[in-house]
Parts: sequence; C-alpha cells; structure tokens
Amino acid sequence: MSYLMKPNLILLPGLLNDARLWQAQAEGLAEVANVSVADLTGSDTIAGLAASVLEQAPAGLFALAGLSMGGYVALEVMRQAPQRVMALALLDTSARPDTEETKENRLRLIELARTDFPAVPRGLREKLLHPAHLGDVALAERLDDMATVIGKDGFIRQQQAIMARIDSRPTLPQIACPTLVLCGREDKLTPLEVHEEMVALIPHSGLTIVEHCGHLSPLEQPDVVTAALHGWLQKR
Repeated sequence: MSYLMKPNLILLPGLLNDARLWQAQAEGLAEVANVSVADLTGSDTIAGLAASVLEQAPAGLFALAGLSMGGYVALEVMRQAPQRVMALALLDTSARPDTEETKENRLRLIELARTDFPAVPRGLREKLLHPAHLGDVALAERLDDMATVIGKDGFIRQQQAIMARIDSRPTLPQIACPTLVLCGREDKLTPLEVHEEMVALIPHSGLTIVEHCGHLSPLEQPDVVTAALHGWLQKR
C-alpha cells in the first residue's frame, strides 16, 4: 500500500489516558494508516471534545477509533461530522448515559482528586484491569504516568464531560460507515451487554470480544486489538 493510499486514522484515549494507551496500535498500524492520537483534555463537555478532535483532524476523510471516554467522543463526532468518518471503531465503551449512581461515584472521585490526586488512578486500577494484569508493574506504572500527565484539572474536566453526556442510542441507527465494536470479555466498567446493544443498533457493525481482558484492551491485549483494527481498516 503506497503512502498516498493510506487512510488517516485518529485514535481517541480514555479517561486519564494519553497517546501511550495506543502506542502498540500506532506502531503496529503505521504501515497501513497515518496514525494520530487526539488530545482529549481541553474541554469539559463531550461536544467540545468532539469539536477539538475535528480541529485536530487532517483534511478530508478519516477512520476513527475511541476507547471508553474516547468512544463517547467518537459518537459525538459522528453527530457533528458523519460525512468525515470513513470507518468507526468503538472499544470498551457504551452508548448509554451515566446512571445517577455512576454520577455520584464520579463526584466522589473529583473530590478525592482535589485532595489526593495520586489516589485516583490507584483506586481505579482494579476496575480497569483483568485480575491477571493487576500484578503487572510496568502496566501500573504506565497508568500512573499517563494520569500524572493528564493531571488533576484535566481529570476533573474529563469527568464533568462524561457525567453530562447524552444518551447516544437514538442516533446509532444513523451511523452509515463500517463499524467495529470491541470489548474485553471481563470489562467491569462497560460490560459485554452494552457492546451487544450497540451492535444491534448500528447497521454495518460487528462485535469482537477479547479474551482475558478488562477495560483497557489496547494495553492488556495489544496484539489482539492491533489485529482487529488492522482487519477493520482493510475492510473499510
């Protein structure tokens, strides 16, 4: 595939994640796509984050993949500029809005961040990772390092955006591009059922389940996720 034929691929990180979330995929897909990772720290609304992605995007069409919060932003990009997106991938995410219980949990984390921010990523780790990966020191260090870069203020803006997001399910049938939906089998935060729900509502979509994997599939099972994205790009 020549350079001029490569699609532009924009990757959207999750909460407290930066480009290192997608490092393995960016490297593994470099031969088939022009890969960039968008910054999702500059707005406290999903609409604002989606607008910033479109500002960061190269001219013309692009493929778009988002994990968790990045998936919420990707769905908003599909509402703001569906004609720009040639293919969509939604990883370990949900089209549902927050429940009241989840909002209360986020508010508690915001209060904790204001007094002891390093405790936030430590406390989230058990929910994010498959039990087999909780002892991975290098992975834990990467999560902590990414959180440090995002920082307290960035985390608070992200949580405010996530809490106020709309229900995306009514607009899923309008998505016309080829769509990959992928999740870790043991994802505690966005379980398999919410991915099955998206596939049922998005016309040209398919589901990939990643075994031995929690919420952070690009880090926990990088080779499997890279292969899934490679196949998705080839089918666009």
